[in-house]
Amino acid sequence: MVQSNPGNRLKQPSLSQLRAFAAVAEHLHFRDAAAAIGMSQPALSGAVSALEEALGAQLIERTTRKVLLSPAGERLAVRARVVLDAVGELMEEAEAVRAPFTGVLRLGVIPTVAPYLLPAVLRLVHERYPALDLQVHEEQTSSLIEGLGAGRLDLLLLAVPLGVPGISELPLFDEDFVLVMDRGHPLGGRADIPRDALRKLPLLLLDEGHCLRDQALDICREAGRTEGAPVTTTAAGLSTLVQLVAGGLGVTLLPRTAVTVETARNEALTTGCFADPAPTRRVALAMRTGAARHEEFEELAAALREAMRALPVRVTEGGRT
Repeated sequence: MVQSNPGNRLKQPSLSQLRAFAAVAEHLHFRDAAAAIGMSQPALSGAVSALEEALGAQLIERTTRKVLLSPAGERLAVRARVVLDAVGELMEEAEAVRAPFTGVLRLGVIPTVAPYLLPAVLRLVHERYPALDLQVHEEQTSSLIEGLGAGRLDLLLLAVPLGVPGISELPLFDEDFVLVMDRGHPLGGRADIPRDALRKLPLLLLDEGHCLRDQALDICREAGRTEGAPVTTTAAGLSTLVQLVAGGLGVTLLPRTAVTVETARNEALTTGCFADPAPTRRVALAMRTGAARHEEFEELAAALREAMRALPVRVTEGGRT
């Protein structure tokens, strides 16, 4: 039995010792555990004994018939697995830094961008960066910014400017807003709609929290729309919004990248374009300023600009803001 000496400091266990113990705890058999981690059985037994000595606690009860975990072993087996998993994640992250476009990339995307740009993003990643494990999280802007700052997300795809300290933006493109209305509307089909037409139109907007709502309200204020003009907020997403428009409840503003997806399947809808200069929004990637993977993200931004030239947008020349 391993004796604990309260007067001595515990020794730091090695990863090899923890790996050997975790294998025994999983298999409850020394031969099977040794085979699972590619270690000889004597070396495995020695590593477990060394760990017990380092920790001052008996972890394994050895009998002629079977292997059992002691009460201390049961508790410490869970901790050992947590440590080994954390080390594995650290090594994966180190590999991602050493070899760009490998490992996990957690991308946050706003709902008014995700359905329309993700096909191009996913196709690019699949074809050019097959070793990259892209994980997509669709959330509203405020949640994405919080997630980026907390380290929960690595990169954002959203409308800018954000004006948030500690976040750098990599512009991708600018796109015009289009007026969407029911097919019988007198502005339908026009390519020269003046902005001041927005002053009195029954405008339908997204719910609070969507940056597209704020952008649309800014456009309306620039057009001279007063606070008292009718604005109905009843939709949580663009698909619902255009269905309300098709039902004759009002008009709405859509970014050009969303128009085909949201209007093509409904013959009751029509669109109209604004006279130059049309109201626009800018879409960009956003990262933590000084991010360890900033060169990788800048390369990805450049590749996305090229991939998005086929969309109805004006690709930026690059740079960081």
